[in-house]
Amino acid sequence: MAEQANRVPKWNDTLIERLRSGRGSAISGQKRGRGVEDFVETVVTKVFGNDYDCRCTFTGQRNMTAKCDFAIPSKGAPRIVIESKGYGATGSKMTDIIGDIEKIIEAKRPDTAFLFFTDGMTWNQRKSDFRRIVEYQNNGDITRIYTKSMSDQFEADLIQLKHEHGL
Repeated sequence: MAEQANRVPKWNDTLIERLRSGRGSAISGQKRGRGVEDFVETVVTKVFGNDYDCRCTFTGQRNMTAKCDFAIPSKGAPRIVIESKGYGATGSKMTDIIGDIEKIIEAKRPDTAFLFFTDGMTWNQRKSDFRRIVEYQNNGDITRIYTKSMSDQFEADLIQLKHEHGL
């Protein structure tokens, strides 16, 4: 241990550590986001079985397309579109959420329910972005916003939407 602690570092030691820390934080960010998607998928599967498309590009009004995490019952004719985002840090990724949401709003049909599911973390530090998302809900562009603590309500709303849309 003393030998390693007293060793003179080389330039490649710095590169290796930068690669490890950069890749490590990116991978843990992806895991957080995927963890929220997996949580949502568990509830979607409970309500709809396998009648949905996952991580896809859906077709909406005027043949416009947008990416989403879940299109129910299918990406070709979705009645429910769900986007889920989980981030444990602030930064440009959180602002990218707004762009993703706007693309979905523009592409979806008016009779398609758009549900947004987030982990609820770090929004205190990005209040202006979250206000915009809430504004989309208040305008009727997003049907409802959920966090993990609202999973019972999320499931109940999916069941209600399933019946309303005859799915």
